[in-house]
Amino acid sequence: MKLLHKDIEKDNAGQVTLVPEEAEDMWHTYNLLQVGDSLRASTIRKVQTESPTGSVGSSRVRTTLTLCVETIDFDTQACQLRVKGTNIEENQYVKMGAYHTIELELNRKFTLAKKNWDSVVLDRIDQACDPTQRADVAAVVMQEGLANLVLVTPAMTLLRAKVEVTIPRKRKGSCTQHDKGLEKFYEAVMQAILRHINFDVVKCILVASPGYVKDQFTTYLFNEAVRQDNKILQENRPKFMLVHSSSGHKYSLKEVLSDPTVTNRLSDTKAAGEVKALEDFYKMLQHEPDRAFYGLAHVEKAAEALAVDTLLASGYPHQESLRSLGGQCERQWWHCQNILKPSRFG
Repeated sequence: MKLLHKDIEKDNAGQVTLVPEEAEDMWHTYNLLQVGDSLRASTIRKVQTESPTGSVGSSRVRTTLTLCVETIDFDTQACQLRVKGTNIEENQYVKMGAYHTIELELNRKFTLAKKNWDSVVLDRIDQACDPTQRADVAAVVMQEGLANLVLVTPAMTLLRAKVEVTIPRKRKGSCTQHDKGLEKFYEAVMQAILRHINFDVVKCILVASPGYVKDQFTTYLFNEAVRQDNKILQENRPKFMLVHSSSGHKYSLKEVLSDPTVTNRLSDTKAAGEVKALEDFYKMLQHEPDRAFYGLAHVEKAAEALAVDTLLASGYPHQESLRSLGGQCERQWWHCQNILKPSRFG
């Protein structure tokens, strides 16, 4: 998510202008929108025109409207948000109070105004606009001449750098050009790591490759760290973990994350948090069924009793109910954090 403009007054009223760039950003946008908000965005409107002869025709025009939000529909397949509401600003094509539906899409900016921006919503914007603050796992999937550096968030992987360097083949009696090509490649990968990885946030850096490429690269990396007196790399050396992969392409990350040794290493990261929460739920359902509830009606009762420790939401059968329930549990956290001392709230 890209934040273009933010104007919040002291009374917490104000507006922000955002551009959703990734599929997960549309989910964040869906959770930011509430009935009664004002949404301003570019849209297409079908307009009827009448010619001097009396004939009536229609055309589609692009215009910018500001709606008072009434209904919100999220299309998970197309990553689109359909927001229906009434027009609240004068427009040459749409009358005041007329209904219209705006479709929000990736890479299309919009302005959202609220009468009260609470801290939970503002925190969501900060997290969505800075994925490095949520990605506590990084991975470098590589092979000779190709490396992909990705950040792993709780919901997706973000490709931050792709390094491609042509490496000459070895020749009989001379490997000079080959070695120079490898050194140039390793240097480019090292610079990508320093540029894109926030070592204050990232807990584990996976280096995966077929063969011995990963070993040769990490040897080069830490030799250069000593030579250049790079304290950041030297201090964070324990965070690097070498793993086998079948290739240096991004799709190999799936097999890397499925490795049992990697799973154990990532047990305390956010990327593994959702998996652990689900496992804990199944264990509780088996051993303490009176403390584990599922289904919208039962979970709503637990939320009303301020008895929710972890909330898991999957799928979209009751979108508005889940949105309301999620907000209720967020408010519950603020209300109960000093009373119940919960370990985790969703």
